[in-house]
Amino acid sequence: MAGRIRADDVATVKERSAIDDVIREHVTLRPAGPGTFKGLCPFHDEKTPSFNVRPANGTYKCFGCGEGGDVISFVTKVEHLTFTEAVERLAAKLGMELRYEDGGPRTSGDGLGLGRRSRLVEAHRAAEEFYTDALLQRPDARIGREFLRARGFGSEHVRLFGVGYAPRGGEELTRFLRGKGFSDDELTLGGLSGRGSRGAYDRFRGRLVWPIRDITGDPIGFGARRLFDDDPMQAKYLNTSETPIYKKSTVLYGLDLAKKSISSDRRAVVVEGYTDVMAAHLSGIPEAVATCGTAFGVDHIKTLRRILRDEAEQAPARVVFTFDGDAAGQAAAMKAFKEDQRWASQSFVAVAADGMDPCELRQAKGEAAVRALVEDAVPMFEFAVRTTINRFDLGTAEGRVQAMKAAAPIVHDIRDAALRPEYIRTVAGWLGVEVDQMREAVRRAPTPAAPSTGAAAASRAGAPRPDGSEPVPEPTGAELAGALPPPNLRDPVVHAERQLLQALLQYPDLFPVGAVDELDPDAFGAPAHRAVFDGIRAAGGPDASRSTRAWTDAVMSAAPLAVHSLVADLAVAPLPTRMDKLTGRPERRYVDALLARVHEVTLARQVADAMSAMRRLGSDPDADPTVTRNLAARLQDLQRQQAALREEGA
Repeated sequence: MAGRIRADDVATVKERSAIDDVIREHVTLRPAGPGTFKGLCPFHDEKTPSFNVRPANGTYKCFGCGEGGDVISFVTKVEHLTFTEAVERLAAKLGMELRYEDGGPRTSGDGLGLGRRSRLVEAHRAAEEFYTDALLQRPDARIGREFLRARGFGSEHVRLFGVGYAPRGGEELTRFLRGKGFSDDELTLGGLSGRGSRGAYDRFRGRLVWPIRDITGDPIGFGARRLFDDDPMQAKYLNTSETPIYKKSTVLYGLDLAKKSISSDRRAVVVEGYTDVMAAHLSGIPEAVATCGTAFGVDHIKTLRRILRDEAEQAPARVVFTFDGDAAGQAAAMKAFKEDQRWASQSFVAVAADGMDPCELRQAKGEAAVRALVEDAVPMFEFAVRTTINRFDLGTAEGRVQAMKAAAPIVHDIRDAALRPEYIRTVAGWLGVEVDQMREAVRRAPTPAAPSTGAAAASRAGAPRPDGSEPVPEPTGAELAGALPPPNLRDPVVHAERQLLQALLQYPDLFPVGAVDELDPDAFGAPAHRAVFDGIRAAGGPDASRSTRAWTDAVMSAAPLAVHSLVADLAVAPLPTRMDKLTGRPERRYVDALLARVHEVTLARQVADAMSAMRRLGSDPDADPTVTRNLAARLQDLQRQQAALREEGA
């Protein structure tokens, strides 16, 4: 059985361990009165600091959740260790040899001389040394050296970040660690080895590896990149599986190197990969960190908030996310935006104009370009809105309405309600809609929109898909068949549409040749009317050579089944106009007025599009004056045409 640590040694560890230094490895502390420090509690999520530390007494206390104790209890709770393991961990930092009550070193059934966590950490530290030596010295690691060299990293960077190479043999690391006194059980428990029918084997083989360290700098896992085309593991990156010391949802790669700068500058930069962290640090951005094989999540936010002093009463800290410019990068940014309410900090997004990540940017344009990328980051809110509305065709009324509906929940959910009116005006300018329209859309939007909703709406509006593929065209009348709402005849425009369709079906000979071809199908606002009009066009348009019955049958055959009853109704329903007493038919000027009214709808849409474009140009300080003048001239011409049509329609 294991012997207990002698009580006087425990007391010595407590006395020599500065509790504020130990806690600062996890929490940024600031003075809060004589002999007291304060920070965000590591044991519960809070925005106002209630975690207090008194170094003179060697104690801490959170007045939010009630946790408190001494330096040993803190390490026990925050590192998830046993009492004995916590004392051993603190003693190791002090360089102090512990004594046990049985007179000798602590032992367990398997002969371990240290606590389980300490053993696993030491195994990882030995593995890191083995991997790094292999990368720098072995001939078969040349492919790894070339990979790094091609990205601007040399041997000094390998040593700084502990990068290594896992040999392809399959058992070389396992044999090496056995020689260091580690058992197969320890190696498999720590994720360094796997276990097969023939015994333990190396977890990583033929890969470039990065050590993943906890916030204190202890190695607890590895991330490994594929190098060889014939690697049987197809995944580009492999990470250590969950172990007693490695929980990927709570670990940030590079945090051990970045925490001091994050704390002092109150800025964190979240990048997407191991080489991005390296490139950022070497470019003068020492606050860069990355997740380890998982999306940036709630536990990562909690970790950074404690270091940033992300407190409600403090001046806002700054968190910058860098994402690739592709669809996956945009999706990751939108996922990060969904968690933005958890920060008191200001969140920003940095995406290089050409979509390069920090590593590629450093290689192509130098370290200054990486620094500029981070400094020029745009607010997370702006990025989220622009990413959402860019899926839509803002040149059409339908696209603007759909974009406004998609953006409204984002504006509605702004943390600071005092900023909402200004954001409403700003987004209205980006969309090219009236401020009152945007305000009403925000008022009606109780919840944030999911990115997928915006994508679906974009497809319906004929906008480019997020993956860059061709736009989905506006559905035709035939495609709309199936569940068409009844036309709202209280709308005067829809009522005019109905009269025009009635006249086309009942008196096709009154329409001049080409009149139907000149009509824009989008002028028909009611989907059912649009479907009937598509049937009229598909039937070849009005044809005086056919009887009215044959003409109606042709339209019926060409129109979707869902509007057959509507076609039949339109073909017989009386027109709401006076008929010529001699012919019993509507007057020609009535038909011309209907055509003018429907043409006016198209023209009104073009005017609205031009006005929207003028608003967007007005909100763009870099707009070309020539483009603005030309657009203004076109708008005036359209408005003159619109006035002429209204006079004709009257």
